[in-house]
Amino acid sequence: MEGVSSPQPTERAPSVNDGSTETPRAEPASVQFSGSGRFQISPGRSYTVIAILFLINLLNYMDRFIIAGVLENIQNYFKINDSSAGLLQTVFICSYMVLAPLFGYLGDRYNRKILMCIGIIMWCGVTLAGSFVTQSYFWLLLACRAFVGIGEASYSTIAPTIIADLFVDAKRTLMLSIFYIAIPVGSGLGYILGSGVLRLTGDWHWAMRVTPCIGLLVFLVLIFLVPNPPRGASENHTDSPLAITSWQQDLKYLSCNWSFMVSSFGTAAVSFTTGALGFWAPLFLLRAQIAQGSPVHGHSTSQDSLIFGAITCVTGVIGIGIGAAISKHFKKKNPQADPLICAFGMLSCSPCLFLAIVLAKRSTATAYFFIFMGEIFLALNWAIVADILLYVVIPTRRSMAEAVQITICHVLGDASSPYIVGVIQPM
Repeated sequence: MEGVSSPQPTERAPSVNDGSTETPRAEPASVQFSGSGRFQISPGRSYTVIAILFLINLLNYMDRFIIAGVLENIQNYFKINDSSAGLLQTVFICSYMVLAPLFGYLGDRYNRKILMCIGIIMWCGVTLAGSFVTQSYFWLLLACRAFVGIGEASYSTIAPTIIADLFVDAKRTLMLSIFYIAIPVGSGLGYILGSGVLRLTGDWHWAMRVTPCIGLLVFLVLIFLVPNPPRGASENHTDSPLAITSWQQDLKYLSCNWSFMVSSFGTAAVSFTTGALGFWAPLFLLRAQIAQGSPVHGHSTSQDSLIFGAITCVTGVIGIGIGAAISKHFKKKNPQADPLICAFGMLSCSPCLFLAIVLAKRSTATAYFFIFMGEIFLALNWAIVADILLYVVIPTRRSMAEAVQITICHVLGDASSPYIVGVIQPM
C-alpha cells in the first residue's frame, strides 16, 4: 500500500474556507442554511449525528455475526455441513457487494437520508422474518440473509460520506474512528448476544430477533435528528454539485485513482482474513479443545463465542484507537504515514494468526493470545483506510467510491473466505 499518499484528491474541489475547521453555529435552529447559502450545523448536533450513525453501524455488525455465535445450533437444527453453513455468510456478502455500487451511485445524486431509511427498514424486516424460518426451509434462511445484505449496502456506502460532510482534517479522522469502532465492537457483541440469548431461551431463533427490534427504534431517531448535508459541505459549504457525471465516468475516475485502488485491494486482504476468522473461530476453537481431549459440554460453543466476542470488542477499540493516534502524530511528519501504518498492521497480524492456528491443538489459551494480538494489528486499518478514501476522492464521488471499495474488498475477501474455509475443513 506504499502507493497511497495523503495529498488532496486528483480532481480538486472548490477551495475551502480554512479560517476554522468547525462549521459556524446556526441560530436558533441546529441545522440551517445561512443567507449566503452556506450549510450550518451546531457542534452538538454534529456529535449527535455521529452517535446515531455509530449505533446503527453497531447494530449492523451485531446482526452479521449473531449467526456465527449460534452456528453449531443452526447446523444441528437444519442438519447442514460446514460448506452449507458457510453459505449463510457468503450469500449475505454477495448481495451486499452486488448492490453496493447501485446505492453508491444513488447516494452521490439523491437524498442520502431517504436511501439510508429504506435500507434500515429492509434490513430490520428481513432479519426478523428470517428468525421464523422452520427446519425444512434452510433455503429460505439463505434468501433472507441475501436480502439483509441489500438493506445494509445502502447504509454502509452512504453513512461515511455524511460524516465527511460534517467534519474535516483531524476531527474527521477521529469521528471516523468512532464510527468504525462499531465494526469490531459490533462483531464481538454479535457473538456475545447470540450465545447469550441462546443460553437464556434455548432457541437460536430468538437471537436473531433482538437487533431488528432495536434497529426500528433507532430508525425513528434517525428520521428526526440526522440531516442530509450538502455534499462537500465541510470543505466548500455549497449544495451545488461539482459536476454532473455518469456511472461510467465515475468508475473511470476511480479506476484511474491509484491511491484509491491500491488501498481498496489492501482492504480486500484484511476483509478475507476477518471474514474467515469471524465466522469460523468459535467453532474452530471448540474443535481444538476436542482434539486436546478436553471435556466438552453442551454450552462449549456459546462459551467460545462469548470469549471470542469479548476479544473482538476489546481488540477493535484498542487497534482503531492506536491506529488513529499514530496516524495523527506521524502524518504531520510523513505524508505516507497512513499506508505505512496499514501495511505494518497487515504484515504483523499474519504470524500471530498463523501461530494461533498451529498452536490451537496444544493450548487454547495460547491460541486466544495470538488471536488477540492479530486482531489488534488488523484493527489498525479500519479508520485509516476510510480516511484515505475520503481525502483522495472528491466529495461528489465518495458514495460511489465507498461502494466500489466495498465490492472489491468483498469479492476478493469475505464473500468467499467463509465458504473456502468451510470446504477445506482443516480440522
